[in-house]
Amino acid sequence: MGAELPDYYFRIRENGAFVFRVDTENRQRRIEMDQIAIVNIKNGEVKPHGGRDLTPEDMKAIKRWMADRTELLARRDIDDILRAVDYLNLTTHWVQSKATDDQLEEVTDSLLLAMHDLRSVLVRKKADRLAKG
Repeated sequence: MGAELPDYYFRIRENGAFVFRVDTENRQRRIEMDQIAIVNIKNGEVKPHGGRDLTPEDMKAIKRWMADRTELLARRDIDDILRAVDYLNLTTHWVQSKATDDQLEEVTDSLLLAMHDLRSVLVRKKADRLAKG
């Protein structure tokens, strides 16, 4: 472990994190983590844990983490979609060059419905953007 630990640790959970204050300034020089808050990234809620009062430094660190986490999740969403585009291209190649009739029978209807649904939503959203701008 590095010599300098952060002042806060965020244990990620589905909609946010549990926030801990990290302390190494004790007699045993052990790492102690004291839970101070629960953060919900979806609605921006910060709940102090155990009747605590959060300091301005606590809130500054939490708000910074929330902004960084929101940005990271947004980047991951775009990356996931770009991977889906790659996967669609790989699927097209598989259908054209490798798929058997039985395999195609198994996946064709599901793929067609999913692609039709996606296309419908993309066309509607594109038309909305064009109408606005």
